[in-house]
Amino acid sequence: MRTLVLGSTSPFRRELLNRLGIAFETASPEIDETPVPEETPEALVTRLARLKAEAVRESWPDALIIGSDQVATIDGDILGKPGSHERAVEQLSKAAGKRVTFSTGLCLLNSRTGNTQICCEPFHVYFRQLEQQAIEHYLQREQPYNCAGSFKSEGLGITLFEKMEGNDPNSLIGLPLIRLVDMLANEGWDVLENA
Repeated sequence: MRTLVLGSTSPFRRELLNRLGIAFETASPEIDETPVPEETPEALVTRLARLKAEAVRESWPDALIIGSDQVATIDGDILGKPGSHERAVEQLSKAAGKRVTFSTGLCLLNSRTGNTQICCEPFHVYFRQLEQQAIEHYLQREQPYNCAGSFKSEGLGITLFEKMEGNDPNSLIGLPLIRLVDMLANEGWDVLENA
């Protein structure tokens, strides 16, 4: 059986992949994640997903390597991980009453053959109108300072939304499992047979 490698140190992506009940290794891709001037969010995340997979290829010469990256955008601006309470308040205040788009780049690299599959999976979150007190309460409870957009949809963050739109709710957390299962099948690796 081919080794499956998640080229990511994200605990969220690791948790999502664990849901499939399959064995996999993790590797830390060391890449420069600086956006290229004039690069669209979609181009950014697909480029970074590919770079993450390629960065660990040398250590795993006979594996299927998963690379993934995500950005959130609002009104065309990229929202990073806030890193602080103040920035999280800013981000959630800006998102109130608006649509935030999460673009998740996914790459599956067959390190033996060099075959690469890559896609960008969008997911839209429509935020409720949020009062400052609600934002403060939420941030104090979950402290999502390492999450793009300043929320955790798998927790209380769901209370901030009016609705969500997309093909795969896992995309919102950072790893589109539906597309990944298809990509693995294209490489002859059946998730149900390996679970």
